[in-house]
Amino acid sequence: MHPVTGSRASVPAMGRASRLSAERVRTPPRMPAARPPIRSRADAETVALLHRAARVLIEEVPRLTDRIVALMKEREPAYRSAVVDPHEVWREVHDSLSHNVRSLVHPKETRESARSCAWRIGTDRAAQGFPLDALLHAYRIGCTVVWEQLLETASKEDPLAAQSLVHVAADVWNFVDEHCTLVATAYQEVERQLSWHRENRYRIIVAALLDGTARVSDFPEAEQVLGLPERGRYAVVALEDADAPCRTPHSVEVGDGLRTVWHTAEGTAHAIVLLGDGDCDGDGDGHGHGDGGSGSVSGPGRLVRGLEVPPGARAGVSPAVTGLAAINTARRLADTALRTRPAAGSAALLEERYPEALVVSSPDLGSALADRMLGPVLALESADRELLLTTLAAWLEAGGSARRAGGLLFCHRNTVLNRLRRYEQLTGRSLDHPREVMELSLALSAHRLLTP
Repeated sequence: MHPVTGSRASVPAMGRASRLSAERVRTPPRMPAARPPIRSRADAETVALLHRAARVLIEEVPRLTDRIVALMKEREPAYRSAVVDPHEVWREVHDSLSHNVRSLVHPKETRESARSCAWRIGTDRAAQGFPLDALLHAYRIGCTVVWEQLLETASKEDPLAAQSLVHVAADVWNFVDEHCTLVATAYQEVERQLSWHRENRYRIIVAALLDGTARVSDFPEAEQVLGLPERGRYAVVALEDADAPCRTPHSVEVGDGLRTVWHTAEGTAHAIVLLGDGDCDGDGDGHGHGDGGSGSVSGPGRLVRGLEVPPGARAGVSPAVTGLAAINTARRLADTALRTRPAAGSAALLEERYPEALVVSSPDLGSALADRMLGPVLALESADRELLLTTLAAWLEAGGSARRAGGLLFCHRNTVLNRLRRYEQLTGRSLDHPREVMELSLALSAHRLLTP
């Protein structure tokens, strides 16, 4: 019968990130219309006795408030919290008690004000993050105290007649049920809106970090909302899933329990991954590459090994960077790694694909280099063209050894040497010159990555 509440301070477990104020609810939920009153089965004499007892309770509201608040603290741990303002609790219990006891005497005139009080309590507590179960428990504690006091007051007036109050018990507890439902509904409506605001703010912050529009003044909020320290070490994963573009990226296992924040936009998902502390924390300028090598215990190499890329999907992983300000740089590098076209179901670590990254970063220059180094080869018939391209790639993979290249191609080393000489004759290039070998390697990458 009495909605009893906590103070305007929240419980300790609620941090600023999860404690959005009521002002953040742009459209306060509307209280539903009152349901039709249930016709009472009590006779006129019993109703009159109830009214007389309730009038006595109106004068006893301060004393009853003391008793209810004491019971709330005794039976409900949330009200024993150090951050709960006892004066605020007492005032709200007093106001709620006054509304509801008066509604027993003048139900038509006071019903809406009593309902509004319950509704406001539900919305306020949701905005503060006060536990709903604790709120409803306290509400029922107050209702029990009032019912017991009604019986005691009526018994003092007429012990025999007081027994007839059992006939209005259903009316009283229907009232209690209606108000508990109002409190819970209001709480859930505000909680739903606040949850939407939290999720929306979460997405906005992640997107701002990835696209580089986050300001330095945003970093403290990003740290609280996302759980990402401002000076942490990070890598970014870019995930492209052609087979299932609507796949929820959160289901992709990153491994090793690393803190990961996902964001999806325009068909590509990105994950900001908080790396562990490595032996090196980068160059300290906010854009350092952290551990640098792919084999670091806590760097991108570990991340790639733990990344479970779905079949048909591809991923690119950036080098490590330091600080939230460098997340945008890491995102661009992860996108570049993804454009190096790793095999389906695998991830490309940028630090292992810098030549390919150079090619895809400047496709016009890459195409020009491919034409310069491979033009005559690409003009051959399909079978001859693929034979020479495959041989050149195998020779480079074998570190310039014709014997090892022959093993990869299942042919004799002399066959490999003959094909290499043919390449030199067609293009006028010499594979004895390191610079031309380097250009050939880039040209082959350009042809593979840039050819539709």
